[in-house]
Amino acid sequence: MKLVTPVSAPTPAVFISLSSFGAADVRRHGQRWFAALSAQAGADGIEVRGELLNDARTELPAIGALARERTLGLVYSSPEGLWADDGNLDEAALERGLDAARCLDAQRLKMSIGSYGPESAAGVARLTRVLAGESTELVIENDQTQRAGTMPALQAFLDAVRSADLSLGMTFDMGNWHWAGEDALQAAATFASRVTYVHCKGVQRQAHKWIAVPLAESTAPWRAILRALPADVPRAIEYPLQGDDLLAVTREQLALVRHAETAR
Repeated sequence: MKLVTPVSAPTPAVFISLSSFGAADVRRHGQRWFAALSAQAGADGIEVRGELLNDARTELPAIGALARERTLGLVYSSPEGLWADDGNLDEAALERGLDAARCLDAQRLKMSIGSYGPESAAGVARLTRVLAGESTELVIENDQTQRAGTMPALQAFLDAVRSADLSLGMTFDMGNWHWAGEDALQAAATFASRVTYVHCKGVQRQAHKWIAVPLAESTAPWRAILRALPADVPRAIEYPLQGDDLLAVTREQLALVRHAETAR
């Protein structure tokens, strides 16, 4: 009888969102310092945070050079939304994000949809033209707001870009759905086919608000959520990484996220 070798599940690349190390410390030491620590800990890539840059003109090229030296994947996270408060495509914000991603030599630019609404559909055609020929992949994240973090808002936008023959992947932030009052597991089932990048974030409810915590401390069914999402897309740690031995903590959390479905 012929023995069949079981096919192992793909091991995803694991990134670290540099905001995980705490805004104050990141601003104090700079994101290049934490990028180097992430590489030493065994991360496959990093997510550079636009809101935590002290001097983008000097920091982005320095981080990009380090990433090439250490063969780290790169994502640039813009703090701006794609659509302005008036419902129009914010081309200036998009261009700022693309410029930063190019300077960093990042493979992906992550943005939220901002104030996209029913009156914003005309801007999708313009977005398609702006992105034509771009080597940087734009991915859309569910943020913590009602306007850009609920299932109906994201569904409407993603359906509109699909109708315009624009292929945009989704950054699925496991934790942000709770801030928006949504069911993360239901969202995973709804958007799984569009997800190209996952933000791993545990959550707890404290004093009438949600807080981000490591996955092992989460009250959400994070393993079930991950099982509902594509297994072969990059995952990023986006929860607090703290401890006296920060390198050891980071290594431990990378291993947990890399093998999350079987972790105990």
